[in-house]
Amino acid sequence: MTISMEQIKELRDQTGVSVMQCKKAMEEAEGDMEKALMILKKKSSDIAAKKADRAATDGTIVIKKATNKAALVMLNCETDFVAKNSDFQDLANTLVDIALVDGADALQSKAADSISPVVQKVGENIQLGDVYVFEGDTIGTYVHNGKSGVMVALSGGNEELAKNIAMHIAAMKPEFLNKEAIPTEKIDMMREIFAKEVAESDKSEDIKAKMLQGKIDTYFKEQTLLDQPFIKSPEKTIAALAKDAGATVTKYVYSHIG
Repeated sequence: MTISMEQIKELRDQTGVSVMQCKKAMEEAEGDMEKALMILKKKSSDIAAKKADRAATDGTIVIKKATNKAALVMLNCETDFVAKNSDFQDLANTLVDIALVDGADALQSKAADSISPVVQKVGENIQLGDVYVFEGDTIGTYVHNGKSGVMVALSGGNEELAKNIAMHIAAMKPEFLNKEAIPTEKIDMMREIFAKEVAESDKSEDIKAKMLQGKIDTYFKEQTLLDQPFIKSPEKTIAALAKDAGATVTKYVYSHIG
């Protein structure tokens, strides 16, 4: 049967795939639009599955906010060229909208249906990366060049303070929120590393023990958000900055591509 250009255009408008792919699908479906859509959906899933083992080390990070809520989504692809592609960017924004409205778990279950057609269009492996949803009194967010993103939640304070702390996190990349968040095994590992340095000293054992503890404390202060000097006003730690504003930092996430 003859497939009209109007049919092909309608299918392309609905899917965004190439004219040739739409023509083949319409021919296979013998002009049945619904069947053609199902054929293209299956093909896009098959293509995505074949590309799934290719390294997706580039991509973008997007964050969206609503009242007392924010969502961060990392979407990975293979190259920076595709990361800047409008279809890829639209996909990232669609996914973060789902996360913001329905939550992280819902996005994880729904993502494949949105991702597969875009894989078919751009020809690269696309994978959903980090997904976080925060709810709270005050949420600050910051995205740098689409490659790193931060969300921080405060109890009290205001959005300006939260954003300043988010920007600080992006710059200083703390590994832990506070001392209590540091795993025992991490402390033990650093103790073992620093113990080798201290052992070479000719100091007494008491002095060596103090040196070892000092090295451990210094290391983790540099890695702990609340102990870090605020990048804009180094005379204050983040803990002091928040306290002066009547706020408490309750949690944060930092995501980075590359």
